[in-house]
This record gives sequence, structure tokens and C-alpha cells, in this order.
Amino acid sequence: MSNQTNSPEEPLTYASAGVSIDAGNLLVERIKSAVRSTKRPGADAEIGGFGGTFDLAGAGYSKVPVLLAAIDGVGTKLKVAKAIGKHDTVGIDLVAMNVNDLVVQGAEALFFLDCYSCSKLEVDTAADFVNGVAEGCRQAGCALVGGETAEMPGMYSGGEYDAVGAAVGAVDRERILPDTKNMLEGDVLLGLASSGVHSNGFSLIRKIIERKGLSYDSAAPWDETMSIGLSLLTPTRIYVKPLFALAQKKLVKGMSHITGGGLTENIPRVLPKQLAAEVDVTTWSLPPVFTWLKEAGNVSSTEFARAFNTGLGMVLVVSVENVKQVVGELEGAGETVFQIGRLVTREAEGCILKNLEAWD
Repeated sequence: MSNQTNSPEEPLTYASAGVSIDAGNLLVERIKSAVRSTKRPGADAEIGGFGGTFDLAGAGYSKVPVLLAAIDGVGTKLKVAKAIGKHDTVGIDLVAMNVNDLVVQGAEALFFLDCYSCSKLEVDTAADFVNGVAEGCRQAGCALVGGETAEMPGMYSGGEYDAVGAAVGAVDRERILPDTKNMLEGDVLLGLASSGVHSNGFSLIRKIIERKGLSYDSAAPWDETMSIGLSLLTPTRIYVKPLFALAQKKLVKGMSHITGGGLTENIPRVLPKQLAAEVDVTTWSLPPVFTWLKEAGNVSSTEFARAFNTGLGMVLVVSVENVKQVVGELEGAGETVFQIGRLVTREAEGCILKNLEAWD
């Protein structure tokens, strides 16, 4: 019989398994003031409970509205954020991708929730990200009513993280967009300038950067006043307030958020089956970042129009008689507006891009 005795094993804790409750609590304390800054009628934006609350009556809804919901992420733009250690602007992106999807349906963005997932919680990184989310919510006028921080050891490599957000909005039933029944051949298409590449096409962008042997710290070939990484992290423009104002006045028949799929796939989503969008690509100038990406990646014009927003973050369908007023109100709100085309009878494709050779 052996006289060897087994020494007791070290007691395990959640922290020794890779999850720090203390770090999570510290993060909550760090972000409380930013979250509170998003309060609005209907929500006090105080976190710490088991769920976020929103009072529709407190928000001014005297009758029951239609609720709309959107959920989205930022995609591999997060890789660029990690590469240069800047995490606040992608928080704005997360909000933008959701609230822009709500406003094109005529909805007021009411509240937002986010989920931040990582293998090891770096409090500074996560706090910067949530501060960006709060900034996006302030721009959109919605309350950040809650969120989730998921620390999952082994799920992500290094300091990588992922983020998903969801927004809920409301609209009176008679103001839901698109108003396809009243769209007519000859209705005008207005394009609103984007702030850059926004949050789509980054897998292709990263491939182009890699193939050209550049790093995110390199000077941007399209803007040598800043690095590639900093330029690409320009946040997605949030169009909510001016577009919601137009929707409330019934000055637009439809709006399309230009995200993945570009002009060719997003504009037809808001049109009736019998109409197509005819877009003249010479009616606006390609921002320098897109000109460089197209040339550096040898991207065909057709692929280019599907992968990127090409300088337009929103496209509106407006009746001829309302164009002047709509353009005036948008420009007064700080938007750059282009008249890019019109609705025509649909024969095949839902979006026809004219003068594509101008991009070659």
C-alpha cells in the first residue's frame, strides 16, 4: 500500500477560469454616466436592473404606435479598430447601422441595447466602445436602456471582440414607409452623401490593404493627413433626425439605407414591383477613398456598386413637387444632397445604373 498522499487541489474560482466579475462591475461603473446621458422622454437610461424599460406614454404617444425593431453589427471594421487601438467610433457605427434602418421605415428610434463579447474583458477598451454607443444614441435621440458584456474565455483570439446591437422604434400606422402605393414613374431620387465607407465592405477593404502591402498606420493614399486606419474608422453617418422630420411631414415616399449590397440591391427593397430606380452615377463625385479602393483592388464597376455605398448613405424617393422643399430642409440640417435619378417602369432589374463607365 502506498504511503503517498495527494495534496489538495487548488480551489477554482470564476476568475481563475478566465471570467472577472470584478472587471465587469468596474466597467458598469465606468459607463454609467455615458449611458445616463442618453436619457430621453420615456426612458431614464439608468442601468443595473434586469431589463430596460420604456414608457410610450411618457414619450408622447397618445395612441398605440406600430413598433419596429432592427438588429445589426459592425462586421470586420472591428479588426481595424483593434489594429490601431481606437474603439469609440465603432460604437457609433453600431448604433448607426440600426437606427438608420428604422428611420427609413418612418420610425422614431426609441431605445437601444448592445452586446459586447470578448474572451478577456479589457475595461478601457469596452468603456471606450460603450462611450461611442452612447454618442451614437445621443445623435439618434434614443436611450441606451441596457446591454450585455459577455466574457467568454477561448472564444476570441487575443484582444478581439465582437458587438451586436438592437434598436426599437415606433411609428404611427399611417406614416409607415415605404409608401409604395403612391410611387409614380418620374418620382425623383435624392442621394445623401455618406461620411465614408461606413460599416460595409470591410472584408474587401482589408484584402485590398493587405494586397497593396500597407498597414493601418500607413498614411492614407487618399488623404495623407491621416492614417489609413483612422480614415477608415470615420463613423457611419446617422441620418435619423432630419429624415424623421421629413417622414413626419409626409414629404418622402420611401427611403433606402445604402449598406451591404450597395445601390443595386438596396434601392429596389423600397420600390413596388412595377417600378425601377434609374440612377446616373455621374450626378455625384466619388469620394477619394472609393476612387482609391476601386483602382487598388481592380474592382469592376458592377462589383463596386454592390460592395460599397459609393458615396451615398441614403437614397430618397420624392415627388417632383416636393424636391425643392426636401432638398432645402436637408441642406439646412447639414446634409449634402444630390439629385441622382428617377423612377421608371421596371423591365428587368430593380436598379439601373447609367454611365457606369465613368467609374472606370
